[in-house]
Amino acid sequence: MHLALCQYAIELFENAHDYQAHLESLIEQAARRGAQLLVLPEYASLVMTGQMPPDVRGDLHASIEALQAMLPDWLAQCEALAKRFGIYLVPGSAPVRDDDGVYRNRAWLYGPNGLIGTQDKLIMTRFEREHWGIEGGSGLQVFDTALGKLGILICYDNEFPMAARLLAEQGVDLILSPSCTDTESGYYRVRTGARARALENQIAVAVSPTVGEAAWSQALDYNYGRAGLYVPADIGMPASGVVAQSENITIDRSSWLHVELDLSAIAALRDEGQVLLRRDWPEQFDPERMYIIDK
Repeated sequence: MHLALCQYAIELFENAHDYQAHLESLIEQAARRGAQLLVLPEYASLVMTGQMPPDVRGDLHASIEALQAMLPDWLAQCEALAKRFGIYLVPGSAPVRDDDGVYRNRAWLYGPNGLIGTQDKLIMTRFEREHWGIEGGSGLQVFDTALGKLGILICYDNEFPMAARLLAEQGVDLILSPSCTDTESGYYRVRTGARARALENQIAVAVSPTVGEAAWSQALDYNYGRAGLYVPADIGMPASGVVAQSENITIDRSSWLHVELDLSAIAALRDEGQVLLRRDWPEQFDPERMYIIDK
């Protein structure tokens, strides 16, 4: 497949027309280059808060409350773009207020025929829990597409091995990781997690981050990250396990990382690799082998 991962620069668009034109141009740019699967980052939707009055967009809680009325039109545009260009599209995630009154961080996957499904972030960061009031969702979705079986783990979820393991055990070959981190160390944590999940499960993991500064938003103030595609370090793969990643950790304008990905070549490693981590995974839980030796 031809995969396009966005290193998404946060920009201020103060009216709906400019934002919609920006999103359409961005998607069209990647689709015209042949991208079949496009991924935008966690909280990419929050760029729409730039259309709000300064006192609202600068307020952490007021901005996501006001965002709720904007989400239906945004999702409709994302679906229309996926259909128009015949692509698979993860337009990023948004804080969504559910019927129980709780906000959850949700990502969407659209295909050439429309909405395929959604995935909520499961484990929340301290900022989301303690300051923003966004709660974790539950359950993992497996998206069976013409490109292969896909899963979505939003940012922090990639730092926990069991979520990716559950997806791998259900046949997922590629995990998509929309990401938003406000420090370089945050970016490196996500990258380390993505590389570890690819290694452990002998699958591919793709990361799309936010970058740049947005002084007008408490939620998107600072952003660092490289788009990247990570695979097991094994036969026929890059020795580092890094297929490709963005050159710089922050940029002023959004940029696509285009990568060709052969999932069958990665799947073959599960039987023919130099090491078979996926097969050997259960051995670490063997109580007759894994125990502390008394001295």
